[in-house]
Amino acid sequence: MLKTTVINGDTLLVTEIPEVNIYPGYMYKNRWDYWRYQRLVRNVKAAYPYAKMAGAKLYELDQELTKIHNEKKRKELIKETEKKIRSEFEEEVKGLTITQGRILIKLIDRETGNTTYHILQNVKGNFSAIFWQAIARIFGSNLKSEYDPYGEDELIEMIIMLIEAGQI
Repeated sequence: MLKTTVINGDTLLVTEIPEVNIYPGYMYKNRWDYWRYQRLVRNVKAAYPYAKMAGAKLYELDQELTKIHNEKKRKELIKETEKKIRSEFEEEVKGLTITQGRILIKLIDRETGNTTYHILQNVKGNFSAIFWQAIARIFGSNLKSEYDPYGEDELIEMIIMLIEAGQI
């Protein structure tokens, strides 16, 4: 069905055309560059849904924690939420590669505005954050990695924009 409007006795059909964003394609210098870009796209596509879910779950947890003033009940809620998340996503996240894990760490920073280390520190405490940072450093990652959409992570940001626009 189309909307109509009457202007000076004339009936005109009115429709809204949705906005379409067109992003320029990535220019490859050579085959190696093309291959690296495709690998990055695959890795971002694997990690991005988990970052979105992590951001949503953390927001929900923060909302619930603000309502609870008893420290014991807060800890119980955190443990219960952690068990739910582990049972739901642990096997899937274990299947990510090391590179996808590094991208996930950066994307969590993008979604939440806090590094993974800072989130762990706030939710689980200093000891747990330090422990997991040490484990991450052993495997060459860093939980304190920040997302930089205008510098180091510009290509990742472009890929995310294309994913959200439905172009890849």
